[in-house]
Amino acid sequence: MSTAAAPTRTGAVLADLLPASRTRDIALVVGGAALTGIAAQLSVPIPGSPVPVSGQTFAALLVGTALGARLGFLSLAGYALAGMAGMPWFAQGTSGYGMPSFGYILGMLLAATVVGALARRGADRSVLRMAGTMAVGSLIIYAVGVPYLALATGMSLSQAVAVGLVPFLVGDAVKAALAMGALPTAWKFAGRRG
Repeated sequence: MSTAAAPTRTGAVLADLLPASRTRDIALVVGGAALTGIAAQLSVPIPGSPVPVSGQTFAALLVGTALGARLGFLSLAGYALAGMAGMPWFAQGTSGYGMPSFGYILGMLLAATVVGALARRGADRSVLRMAGTMAVGSLIIYAVGVPYLALATGMSLSQAVAVGLVPFLVGDAVKAALAMGALPTAWKFAGRRG
């Protein structure tokens, strides 16, 4: 039997390392929404695309993975609802739901839920599993965001792929690499402290 395993039970996510309470859950949900909103402001326009490169996708996937499916969903739902209500914390300080990139926000909501469920199955414990988790989360975001972009702008699906997916692949690889290092390292640190 290996002594390198984290001291937490199978099915735990990083949030479970904190004492469970309703206050903890509320703080994590609000904190995850705020982190996503702050990360969305790290935004760079892409010439020819109505969708900027931003930190919000990375934050949304980290929030889902760290909080688990239920709290990750609630956190991204709070982020989406506040932005729809007018809080200017979507990428580039935008808000509302009429913008062409809103489908990516809906995709992030679904992706945070799925990666949170995968994290409960240990997908955040190793570099390779984390790579797969980030890839699944990114695919979900694009599966919702790109068709929404096509519908919202009148583009063909191939045009939407060209401006709403292809320019982001390198950035997504960098974000995945960061997550592949951060989350397994957090679990190793937690194991040493346990």
